[in-house]
Amino acid sequence: MKSIYKQREPLASQSKLEEMENREEVKVLGTWSSMFVLRVRIALNLKEVEYEFLEEVQGLRLKSELLLKSNPVYKKIPVLIHGSRTVCESLVILQYIDEAFVINGVSLLPSDPCDRALARFWASYINDKWFSSLVGVIKVQGREAKEESVKQVHAGLQLLEEVYCKCSKGKSFFNGDRIGYLDIVLGSCMGFLRVAEKMENVKLLDENKTPKLVAWDELFCLDDAVKKVMPQIDKLLEYVKMRVVGGGGGGTPSTK
Repeated sequence: MKSIYKQREPLASQSKLEEMENREEVKVLGTWSSMFVLRVRIALNLKEVEYEFLEEVQGLRLKSELLLKSNPVYKKIPVLIHGSRTVCESLVILQYIDEAFVINGVSLLPSDPCDRALARFWASYINDKWFSSLVGVIKVQGREAKEESVKQVHAGLQLLEEVYCKCSKGKSFFNGDRIGYLDIVLGSCMGFLRVAEKMENVKLLDENKTPKLVAWDELFCLDDAVKKVMPQIDKLLEYVKMRVVGGGGGGTPSTK
């Protein structure tokens, strides 16, 4: 008996599915001052994705109903809303953006699996260890404790300079020719770093100690995707003074 097999026509090609996803409405819940929110906005700009920025105007202390509904577990910003889907935590959101919006061949993470793993590893290091030292430059009390925080920030930056040399392979960014995942994670901290330098009258990003990172930072901040959303340093400085030093709460980024 002769069997007859008829191939079913696919409901939609992969490219059409991606196109449909790209057309879905995108919203970002956050505040202008949060470096974690900044990461999400830079990534969307790089991908040329239009989005609506919904600012938590009451700050981190009072949370909107939409935020509580969108992130019921941690109740923190940033939150990405893509159609009917919600994604939380800045590092998770960056990876989602990279995979969900396949536009113009722009990729935030390297194509090589080992390089992707390294980028994620160092992003976690920045989030979980190095940035805590940077916060300590402003928050810790006592001269010795503050000097120790400064020392840890310098050591971390020197380590990240070595990482930059390895990952960039002689190109402009950690990700090569274009800003990528690790560039966004570290670059989003630069505003807060400059605030710490001004508040404590100390040089943290020093061209004598980390010349390649200084050059990288200049290129990063000049990119249009970054410039349009990077907070003004003086405005951020006043905010941090008010919320951290003044005891207003929420000044150091408690979001992720």
